[in-house]
Amino acid sequence: AGGLDFARELASGGTRIFLDMKLLDIDNTIAKGVEAIARMGMTMLTLHAYPKTMKVAVEAARGSDLCLLGVTVLTSMDEQDVIDAGYEHDPHTLVLRRSEQALHAGMGGIVCSAEEAEAVRRIVGPNMAVVTPGIRPKGSDHGDQKRVVTPAQAIRNGSSHLVVGRPIVGAADRRAVAEAILDEMRSA
Repeated sequence: AGGLDFARELASGGTRIFLDMKLLDIDNTIAKGVEAIARMGMTMLTLHAYPKTMKVAVEAARGSDLCLLGVTVLTSMDEQDVIDAGYEHDPHTLVLRRSEQALHAGMGGIVCSAEEAEAVRRIVGPNMAVVTPGIRPKGSDHGDQKRVVTPAQAIRNGSSHLVVGRPIVGAADRRAVAEAILDEMRSA
């Protein structure tokens, strides 16, 4: 919500920053953007998991500590959305294909629904990050998310990082909701 200047300020103070930009552009723009973000000291950066985009980004980030994450299929997309977007595969198949491509490109991790995390983990092994958005505590509103999983199930499925936004931000007692989610994760 504070933009790149705010992120840079936090990173300069040692805060780890997950920059969820979902980059997708021509090679030159990707390279220059990733180089600039790496110089800012960001921890993680998302980009769409297209083979050429990932290869360019990995080369641009070489020598930095920036962990590049390939966004496979948005958790707000179901099978019909993927078909409407012109893809020949269902979300699960597309996620697995893009995970293999991310592994071969040298990416630091994958962003996918926790529904696919177990299968993705088998492809990428134990060392790549498996970041899962669309996490919703039991009984919470799914909003625009279509492929959702509880925090405990995400951990059991092999997720290394969970992205939880609206269930916390929209809560009257944010701390209590965040602590309940952490407790659920620990119990998994």
